[in-house]
Amino acid sequence: MAKRKKVFKRFRRKVRYNLIYALLRTMIFVSNLMPRVLWLKICGGLGRFSSLFTSNSKKRVKEHLTMVYSAEKTPAEIDQLSRRVFEMLGKNAGDVIRGFRIMKLSDFEKFRVIHGAEYIEEAYKKGKGLILLTGHLGAFEFTATELSFRGYKPLIVGTRMKDEKLNELLARQRSKLGATAVERGKDTVKLVKTLKSGGTVLILIDQDTKVKSRFVNFLGRPCATPIGATLMALKTGAAIVPMFTHLREDYKLEINCYPQIEMTFTGDEEADLIINTQKLNDATEREIRKYPEQWVWMHERWKTKPGEEIR
Repeated sequence: MAKRKKVFKRFRRKVRYNLIYALLRTMIFVSNLMPRVLWLKICGGLGRFSSLFTSNSKKRVKEHLTMVYSAEKTPAEIDQLSRRVFEMLGKNAGDVIRGFRIMKLSDFEKFRVIHGAEYIEEAYKKGKGLILLTGHLGAFEFTATELSFRGYKPLIVGTRMKDEKLNELLARQRSKLGATAVERGKDTVKLVKTLKSGGTVLILIDQDTKVKSRFVNFLGRPCATPIGATLMALKTGAAIVPMFTHLREDYKLEINCYPQIEMTFTGDEEADLIINTQKLNDATEREIRKYPEQWVWMHERWKTKPGEEIR
């Protein structure tokens, strides 16, 4: 009986992933048959509609928003913000889906606005490697698009998807303009070598993942935070530059880059990990607080408890 249940579970999972893959390919095709703004409005509506069938995600969004904003927002305002979260998730996901067909800079520039690109250039010219810090905010996949069009050819650190076809589709999207997808927690040597040779790495640390972490504050609460970016910067001398995206009210995709985060060296390795990882969290938090409706509040960011983190 147990064996049959396991086989059925695998079959059901395979069917689900095949349906998702087929739907995604269809959406990539359909998205380019209409104006971008119309497509994003449709996706925004689908995002709101999806919240009716994802009770667990909807519950987590409200719980996390309440945890962070209860002292400054009313329950009604938090409820309204939670609905906006799903709407913006739909819009930003729709933008990424439509972006699968982008191959020319001129097409990207039709809807992209960037500020602070000089911070990337200044840090890169130092020749000690460049780490771009981003987060699951807005259509964040476009940070790799921007870097690739600028000729940086970054290594993109991300979590491997469970379905091989979906993983391959995403990897092709990320690498089509010269970037390279690297699985989180693996190929550390490759990342370090790239930085030591003056190359570029794009990394996100705003989710609870099974990698080496330390507890530092994020959005008012301690949480297990990946230390990979901090470790690489401390060991190689690479510069860390924050780079985030969000969708504007006029439907322009805005990319904001900020000055290099200066690392602190105390001589105490553990203290340096904590102090500098906190700096990275602070940079990410500042951007999320500007555009809270565009962050992934349904993620179980505070799931890991003290003592459970990988050290």
